[in-house]
Amino acid sequence: MKFYFLSLLLVFTVNLQGQASDSLRFPQERHLKHVRQLTFGGENAEAYWSFNNDQLVFQRTDKENGIPCDRIFVWALTPNNMESNPAVQVSSGQGRTTCAYFLKGDSMVIYASTHATSADCPPEPERNSEAYYWPIYPSFDLYLKNLKTGELQRLTNRLGYDAEATVSPKGDKIVFTSDRSGDLELWTMDLDGSHLRQITKGLGYDGGAFFSPDGEHLVFRASRPKTAEEIEKYTRLFKAGLVAPSEMEIYTCRADGTELRQITQLGKANWAPFFHPSGTKILFSSNHASQRGYQFNLYMVNLDGSGLEQITYDSVFDAFPMFSFDGKKLVFSSNRNNGGSRATNLFIADWID
Repeated sequence: MKFYFLSLLLVFTVNLQGQASDSLRFPQERHLKHVRQLTFGGENAEAYWSFNNDQLVFQRTDKENGIPCDRIFVWALTPNNMESNPAVQVSSGQGRTTCAYFLKGDSMVIYASTHATSADCPPEPERNSEAYYWPIYPSFDLYLKNLKTGELQRLTNRLGYDAEATVSPKGDKIVFTSDRSGDLELWTMDLDGSHLRQITKGLGYDGGAFFSPDGEHLVFRASRPKTAEEIEKYTRLFKAGLVAPSEMEIYTCRADGTELRQITQLGKANWAPFFHPSGTKILFSSNHASQRGYQFNLYMVNLDGSGLEQITYDSVFDAFPMFSFDGKKLVFSSNRNNGGSRATNLFIADWID
């Protein structure tokens, strides 16, 4: 136990030595400045800012250090120099978790977990060079964790997929993905789980939704199978608890589901969208220009689909971008600077508009 604690302490303590020259930024990345690496090893993803811009909540797998599948951590950051205390695990340590997000006030986080069904990590789909699938675990339910009292409140309680929750900047609504209608659609609810409302209705996977800065709109990733072959494949995989993320585009709609619009028509996988602080652009991850399926970079586009601009120039993987609420910083996950390993780490950069 003592070794395990020390290993986490070492992994989660920021080491900024040798990064003063901005060596982690590619020359073309003109919107980024002072890129800093926060984690070193493991799989660190979906890091999202607290409303006060001084904490991150994220998920982490690190089998070498006793974290067999994704668990939720909260990290308090020092505003001036971004040095920090070690991150603190806030999920139970049982089952698998995903997609954590702060509630307004920063004293609570919402995330999905399978721990009520089993303390073990659920099995992962087999990976091969021909196909890559995301699991849609029916044991995922949504929970609220009080960071001050430790109390865990269950918001959903059903056999079926309820996950990928984020919170409106207004502080009044949660958006999440659920299969409760018989397909993977976006739903909203109040902070106590009441007033459930289905937002999307088209056949295909709708997920990874975020509210606009004013809370009036949603941006999300979606697949829309159209041909008989595409529909058969999507339906077959969905029944098996799987989604193929290889063909997705970015969509927006109003928070009530009206004014649905497809923003990108790039082909391949376009996902992990987030609104620019102005509310007039969208930052997202895509492999549409890549020869290799695993090479993802960040792009920015106007709400009408025009003005596509490449933001990062990594040769491997950049995704899960989120602007701080003051618009000054960007956090994202990347395979850069991992020594050729499979490690996915968290990075923070100053945003230059």
